[in-house]
Amino acid sequence: MRIALFSDIHANLTALEAVFADMDKRNLDSIYCLGDLVGYAPWPNEVVAEIRKRRIPTIAGNYDEGVGLASPNCGCAYKTDTEKSLGQQSIDFTNSIVTDETRQYLRMLPRHIRLTFMEDSKVENKIEALLVHGSPRKINEYLFEDRPEKSFLHMFADAQADIMFFGHTHKPYHRAMAYEHEGQTRYRHAINIGSVGKPKDGDPRSCYVILELTPESNLSKPESIKVEFVRVAYDVEKSAQAVEASPLPNEFAGMLRTA
Repeated sequence: MRIALFSDIHANLTALEAVFADMDKRNLDSIYCLGDLVGYAPWPNEVVAEIRKRRIPTIAGNYDEGVGLASPNCGCAYKTDTEKSLGQQSIDFTNSIVTDETRQYLRMLPRHIRLTFMEDSKVENKIEALLVHGSPRKINEYLFEDRPEKSFLHMFADAQADIMFFGHTHKPYHRAMAYEHEGQTRYRHAINIGSVGKPKDGDPRSCYVILELTPESNLSKPESIKVEFVRVAYDVEKSAQAVEASPLPNEFAGMLRTA
């Protein structure tokens, strides 16, 4: 079973098209989107249309929720007044150009998706995967890689999840964390799938993840849960110039170029 997961497109149609072209070359069984389809780039309606056309199961990101509710607030954690001002221009622009159809779609997106896989015929050996945008607790909570392991494991236990996929930080990583279950060491997997349209890890290429599960996959062997981070080059300059040609702040174009 090969499952692709992607997130944080942020209205960057050029990046999304490149990612879909890459996915189409691979033997994938299913594809899921973890939200933040809109914001920061000039193609929110087109991005939503492409995802709907492919009928990709999608959850809401904080930006999707804000625009879906026609809110002036995207739920983003801006650190400075300058960042806050730029962010306000982004959501105001997005709210001004999305169609009623796009807004209704965003408003109706679910908060999470749960997937259950069976290691074997025993119910107790199932693998529970949870797909969220920020965290199971808050749509806009940032789960950074340096979060204490104890905090992660507590969150997993509360969410009854063995594998958790999320985005929001735009910085990909995979952590496997050991815990004891009925005298046996098992592992829970925290996987940030990065960003398609607005990377923040110093690599301007789009990022998405492929999860591969086989009949041998189980929670006692962390290496049996295979996670591949796929980086896809796209025409960054095309997107950056489109931002510059729009009412959006030119700073967003620079962010695409430098990641």
